[in-house]
Amino acid sequence: MHQALRCVKVLYNKNIIRKRSDTTLGGNQQLQRGLEQRHITLMSLGAAIGVGLFLGSATAIRLAGPAILISYIIGGLVILIIMRALGEMAVHNPVSGSFSRYAQDYLGPLAGYITGWNYWFLWVVTCMAEITAVGVYMQMWYPDTPAWIWALSALVIMTLVNLIAVKAYGEFEFWFALIKIIAIVAMIFVGFGVIIFGIGNNGIAVGISNLWSNGGFAPNGVTGILMSLQMVMFAYLGVEMIGVTAGEAKNPKTVIPRAIDTVFWRILIFYVGALFVIMSIYPWNEIGQNGSPFVLMFEKIGIGPAAGIINFVVLTAALSSCNSGIFSTGRMLFNLAEQKQASPNFKRINGAGVPARAILFSAVLLLVGVLLNYLVPEKVFIWVTSISTFGAVWTWGIILLSQLKFRKTLSKGQVSKLSYKALFYPFGSYLALAFLLLVLGLMAYFPDTRIALIVGPIWIIFLVFMYFNKGLHKK
Repeated sequence: MHQALRCVKVLYNKNIIRKRSDTTLGGNQQLQRGLEQRHITLMSLGAAIGVGLFLGSATAIRLAGPAILISYIIGGLVILIIMRALGEMAVHNPVSGSFSRYAQDYLGPLAGYITGWNYWFLWVVTCMAEITAVGVYMQMWYPDTPAWIWALSALVIMTLVNLIAVKAYGEFEFWFALIKIIAIVAMIFVGFGVIIFGIGNNGIAVGISNLWSNGGFAPNGVTGILMSLQMVMFAYLGVEMIGVTAGEAKNPKTVIPRAIDTVFWRILIFYVGALFVIMSIYPWNEIGQNGSPFVLMFEKIGIGPAAGIINFVVLTAALSSCNSGIFSTGRMLFNLAEQKQASPNFKRINGAGVPARAILFSAVLLLVGVLLNYLVPEKVFIWVTSISTFGAVWTWGIILLSQLKFRKTLSKGQVSKLSYKALFYPFGSYLALAFLLLVLGLMAYFPDTRIALIVGPIWIIFLVFMYFNKGLHKK
């Protein structure tokens, strides 16, 4: 661990020396455009495919049974509409912190302020959980080492990676995401081998009858499908990061559309494909009783150290989410500072072309998060997750509303010249907004998620108070 820290530090120092001649340290330069097509595609995949799929999918399956596949398909189509709306604006005006800036431009300064700070806080609280998770996962291999040491080490390394250069961040995230994707693809192929050829089942094909043999395809009816929707949408949190990267993408007019279109289909295949295989092989009402479905799958074909393999994959998933979170929070603070809605210190760019002070500020708060997750009861984690869920719905709603207003500012001639357009405008955007309202209504209806409709609005009210208290409405 110490050697890894030393290597990252050396890379950082070399990069600073090389870049110092190009930019003045502490100046207000533009962010470095160092993210390529493969970086952005894998970043958005990595952000959306997280620990929830590997370990949390069992909970969603218990709610809806095999019909969870319908929930993921519906949720995925709504996300595609949202992402196309974001892509239309991002290609037309590629800026860092995109949807916060678009809210500022098309819905007003207050909307931009709330959206930027809300998304920043969303990732801060999400990263708190992920960093703590790193410590938990490492204890599987090093049970005698305190978890907080691993959590702190992960935070320091990921922060340094984000300070080196945006391309270094992109490389780390590329490989982190690739590990998760390889694990999912391997599991899908292994699963189809069991289903079709009976691999690991004495040559007897398992088939897919488990999808309807244990109470039917939708054993809990429409209620079960509705109950699972909020969890499904939370699983998709992270795909909007494509918009955050727009200000640092090489050739964004080509990269952003391609990333949005390919990421949607890949995520849908990974989620639906993986869960289809798992529920075909194992009765849905037994999944989760004997550990992770992914561990069971690899053990099925005789891979003994399956638990260790999946633990490594989930560890990289947590590091990936932490890496993405630090990136997102730094860019959001940078964008808020540019709009004069945060301290001007946060828009200072270091010699590596990254908003160093914004990144370090977020990292310090994450350090507090490690301590809080160590000290406070388990219920606090539910509150953190609730804020993240509410924050995600808010962000997606703002993206849709901004795109609707954006279109109204264009003439027919300008609309015809848009190289990348939202789907089914304006009906697609209104339909997606209605779906998001449905998700909020379901969160309010079911007791387990009702807390989100308490904590979320309180946070928004606090931001509104801060906006007017600081006199930002007069600027």
